[in-house]
Amino acid sequence: MTTGTRTRTARRTACAAALLLALTATPTSAVAAADPTHLEGRLPSGATYLMDVPAAWNGTVLLFSHGYTAGPANPAQDAPDDATKALLLQQGYALIGSSYATTGWAVTDAVPDQLATLTAFTERFGAASRTIAWGRSYGGLVTTAIAERHPERIDGSIALCGLVHGGVANWNNTLDPAFAVKTLLAPGSDVPLVNLADQTAATDAANALTTVVDSAQTTAAGRARIALAAALHNIPVWNQPTQTRPAATDWDAQQVNQYDAVKGLLKIAAFNRRQEAEVRAGGNMSWNTGVDYAKLLGRSSVRKEVTELYKKAGLSLKADLATLNRAPRISADPAAVAWMSATSSFTGELTKPQLSVHTIGDALVPVQTESALRRAVTAAGSSALLRQAYVDNAGHCTFSAAEQLAALHALEDRLTTGRWQGTDPQSLDSRAAAADPTTAARYVDYRPTPYLRPYDLAHPADGQ
Repeated sequence: MTTGTRTRTARRTACAAALLLALTATPTSAVAAADPTHLEGRLPSGATYLMDVPAAWNGTVLLFSHGYTAGPANPAQDAPDDATKALLLQQGYALIGSSYATTGWAVTDAVPDQLATLTAFTERFGAASRTIAWGRSYGGLVTTAIAERHPERIDGSIALCGLVHGGVANWNNTLDPAFAVKTLLAPGSDVPLVNLADQTAATDAANALTTVVDSAQTTAAGRARIALAAALHNIPVWNQPTQTRPAATDWDAQQVNQYDAVKGLLKIAAFNRRQEAEVRAGGNMSWNTGVDYAKLLGRSSVRKEVTELYKKAGLSLKADLATLNRAPRISADPAAVAWMSATSSFTGELTKPQLSVHTIGDALVPVQTESALRRAVTAAGSSALLRQAYVDNAGHCTFSAAEQLAALHALEDRLTTGRWQGTDPQSLDSRAAAADPTTAARYVDYRPTPYLRPYDLAHPADGQ
């Protein structure tokens, strides 16, 4: 072999070795960049499911429970939003979730369907090293039900803007503002507040009271009474990101923001969603017998605004509260309460860590639901397993991707170390900035006022 031939051979050998080294080094980066496995399927219940599993799965599966779906569309969801989903997949998390077999107040379908989806995932991909249940809005109720009733299936849970106060408390507190609107702004009206015959009747009732509210908004007395109705639901004075955040003593601007939220409550939850839930429960599951509305207002987060608006209108707040307390009351169907309590209320008995996160300006599921959760968990002796965090934003579930990942990483640290650390606002904001510096980090020190109509299974007197 000549010197030139030997040189060319050596070069070819070196190139081949370099190529082999490159090929053996590429799988890690190639796998990380590969598209995740995307599966869609159907459970025996008829619910559909989604699974997105990265090629470089980190061993953690996130079981996502979606919020209330009115139907008829009922898609499966495995993440709260597209931006958060993309970041989670990049970080190696497997994402799964079902549609639930039915729409509406579907807790009796949602919990088994979510667990069945987890089983299907395990059969297809193998057991996860860590399973975290999480959910938003109504999905926070589903997640908390899984955490209390099936803790052996998960390692921890996260409730985001969740109905963590439970079903009975939710429907009681939804009744109060509608009762105030009807009693004070439409006295003598025959608009039904409960036992709604069908969705048409619910829509008609919602439209009737919404028209009443629109008319009342044109007078000072009407605006004061709308503010009182809002206060009985703890509707915050800044409750949509599109609203200007009013000054602490700008009572008129505060009331304008609540006016929109009261109408939204009437249009969404107070009638149409109530009617669907009543069908499931077999009757009316809420009541205001024995309720002292003067005492409720005294505990409301916005009582000062109500007081000032009544003064400005030259209206007697004491007289209106007496009118509410004298008005004919609404009794619940005991069987319907029993169904809602058994399926949708909580004991507070946690055996795995839970992190519950809420925006402070939520009108649909007010931040005071966190006080109700704390009350139940404390009574059950599980408070060491619960942490709660608050985001300084208006709206229902208006979290950034960064804020949601920060919550996840805080829970993961708790699962890894066995103790809570870094759940203060500054630490959560740092986690958020590290997870996604392109979106907001707005955690804040906050302590919500009491929930006005609590009901949980740790306090037997709540039903009396």
